[in-house]
Amino acid sequence: MVTLRDIANEAGVSITTVSNVVHNRKSRVSPDMVKKIWSIIEREHYVPSMSARTLANNDSSIIGVITHLTPQTTGSTVGDPFMSAFVDSIEKRIRDEGYFLMIRAVEEAKELAVLSRSWHLSGLIVTGMFQDDFFTTVKELGIPFVLIDSYVDDSSVCSIGLEDEKGGYVATRHLLEKGHRTIAFASPPMRSGGVIEKRLEGYRRALSEYHIEFDPALVFTQEISVQEGKALGHRLAQRKEITGIFASADVLAAGIMSGLNEAGVNVPEEKSIVGFDDNYLSQLTNPALTTIHQDADQKGILATDMILKQLRQEPVEKRSIILPISLVERKSVKSLL
Repeated sequence: MVTLRDIANEAGVSITTVSNVVHNRKSRVSPDMVKKIWSIIEREHYVPSMSARTLANNDSSIIGVITHLTPQTTGSTVGDPFMSAFVDSIEKRIRDEGYFLMIRAVEEAKELAVLSRSWHLSGLIVTGMFQDDFFTTVKELGIPFVLIDSYVDDSSVCSIGLEDEKGGYVATRHLLEKGHRTIAFASPPMRSGGVIEKRLEGYRRALSEYHIEFDPALVFTQEISVQEGKALGHRLAQRKEITGIFASADVLAAGIMSGLNEAGVNVPEEKSIVGFDDNYLSQLTNPALTTIHQDADQKGILATDMILKQLRQEPVEKRSIILPISLVERKSVKSLL
């Protein structure tokens, strides 16, 4: 069976050069040499052995995208439209760089440690991190990592976040500016120090500016899914005093709108709603959803740049990045003024 060494000897190059071509890391190899190496590979029907490479180098070239926050009863990690767009932008880039992608929901620190050792992961991109034993385990793995949407107080860590508090504020203020005074907040179950809590803080800040007392009874939490959202829409339909709704994710907002419609409540004539994310669902709802925009693709691109620089042992100029939000007005909010 032909080996990398055989191909390297015939091509007159190092084994490293052949390996770079095989794994699509071609920036330092001339086009003519790439063509020559691939002609030998194809002629000899060479297939790289992932297990052998892992054993030899203790490195599988697998980058894990790990979600620490997982639905408890419904839905899935990749079923979230934001997560799908985020992962898609990562996969395109790391494939070009010769790496492979593993997507996994992991709830316990022990499970993450076993996963990393079993697969010899090269690096991690972790979403939904808190400053707890899970974070400690990530640091102790000794491999490069990037945190996404994680409020962890550690300046040495590479992280990418969002103006979450501002997003909650802007969404709620928009409803207030349109004359709404009884506004519901809908979200998945929240943990202290997470993105949902930040968005709730923004909601509360906007209410405070309008001298409206925060009412915990207007906070509705459940898993994010269309079905859960529809059920909440049925409940909100019975609350005549509520005229505005801020949903912390577009998929939840879409479900609420569907549930309201099934209950005979018109959006926006009877209830107005603002979402968060600005994914494709926001343009498919009827009416189209007013929402808070965040750039999932850009978040994935920046995360990939950070992890690749660490893997190459290159300096990461800016280790903490906070991306901006903006309001996208469509047709789901009515002015009461």
